[in-house]
Amino acid sequence: MGAEDDIRAVRLTKLEQLREAGRAPYPNTFRRNITIQAIQERFDGASSEDLEALEERFALAGRVMSMRDFGKSCFLHVQDESGQLQLYLRKNIIGEEAYDQFKRGADIGDLFGAEGRLFLTRTGELTVQVERYEILTKALRPLPEKFHGLKDIELRYRKRYQDLIVNPEVRATFRMRAEIIRKVRSFFDQRGFLEVETPMMHPIAGGAAAKPFETFHNALEQSLYLRIAPELYLKRLLVGGFTKVYELNKNFRNEGLSTRHNPEFTMIEFYEAYAAYEDFMALTEELICGLLDELLGSRTLTYQGMELDFSLPWRRVSIEQALVEDGGFSQEEIGDPAALKAACERCGIEGLKNMSQGELLVELFEQTVEEKLIQPTFVMQYPVEVSPLARSTEGCPETVDRFELFIAGREVANGFSELNDPEEQRRRLLGQVEKRRQGDDTAQEMDEDFVEALEFGMPPAAGEGIGMDRLVMLFTDSSSIRDVILFPQMRPEKGAPSKE
Repeated sequence: MGAEDDIRAVRLTKLEQLREAGRAPYPNTFRRNITIQAIQERFDGASSEDLEALEERFALAGRVMSMRDFGKSCFLHVQDESGQLQLYLRKNIIGEEAYDQFKRGADIGDLFGAEGRLFLTRTGELTVQVERYEILTKALRPLPEKFHGLKDIELRYRKRYQDLIVNPEVRATFRMRAEIIRKVRSFFDQRGFLEVETPMMHPIAGGAAAKPFETFHNALEQSLYLRIAPELYLKRLLVGGFTKVYELNKNFRNEGLSTRHNPEFTMIEFYEAYAAYEDFMALTEELICGLLDELLGSRTLTYQGMELDFSLPWRRVSIEQALVEDGGFSQEEIGDPAALKAACERCGIEGLKNMSQGELLVELFEQTVEEKLIQPTFVMQYPVEVSPLARSTEGCPETVDRFELFIAGREVANGFSELNDPEEQRRRLLGQVEKRRQGDDTAQEMDEDFVEALEFGMPPAAGEGIGMDRLVMLFTDSSSIRDVILFPQMRPEKGAPSKE
């Protein structure tokens, strides 16, 4: 048996002793009347005389994080969802029997309820002098050591509940995440967008270039796909007469794991009839700057050592301009197919044989320029070959009215004016089908029902998707997407049994 097994065995013995003493180890009778944060805020700066004059008694509950035994008295720190507070137990106050049961039965990690009055210690620490207590939940396993277990990144992600118990900064990250999502919803609600829910399981994988997860519906006797994007369903709602819609929910892509990618991730997608992609660039600036103002009180932030300035207006550049200005390529190199291919070869890009000029352009951009776009930058005028759902630029059918927003060297948002010509949409989807036939399993499939919907008439519109996980990473200075997802997908632990 290991050390943790030994500790668990001792605690199981204590559990039985509590039962034998007539004390339920998992009661649900204690009711708190205040949080620790509320106590601290209310009595911040109070004097000993102020607290002595109080007749009020406070009942609080939380997890025991530390204990200091002084024989006939004991100090412990208890933590609830809002903070930590010191408790003081004395034998001559709570009684000899209750104190002895506490000494025999309580451990760090237990959930603890206590009621008493407030006082200040000699060092000025706000403390509850306990008059009554209950062990609310007996913890059978010890908490991780603060400076050992918490440096194990794999453990933190796999055992997030432990991470949350002992790392206040992790709890703060997920509170910030919740606040960002709440404010994003409010932003769109206040502007007349309707929040909707569309299917998570699709009969046809579409709406983005990605490999889907596949499942099977027994009753329908049909393969279904976890959605890679809600786009095609949201556009159907524009056909149906809604003019402003959004969905903030999960997408799933059967691709790699990295600091930037998790197979299950959160996005907001929003669509507005009679709007164009330029309108959504301005809307995105308004959204993110508003979040910065409300949550950080500044339009600058430091992310992984990089100083980011969100002062308006943000830079706008075409993908070709970005290759010239940020990638160091000449206009002749990116304009000539042979020179463009040679530039890609020099950069070690593989699979060039079947790529079109537009695809080469985007591949070169992604490999050489993306990571250099530190300050907020809208990259525009993407090639039509990589944008099968976007509207072509007037007078330039080789490009589309599309932008991607890059911050700190990574894509945060993707938006465009929507293609609403059903015949052109059919032609482009058939081109995607041909790419799939040639082996590209991220190419989209033909969705006849979507094309039929367009034939009923979809108004001119703009649409955009923003990655919420990456947005939270920026606001919390998190280096990995796993730091902002409560339970990220993990590879099996080494030595774990596999299912045959």
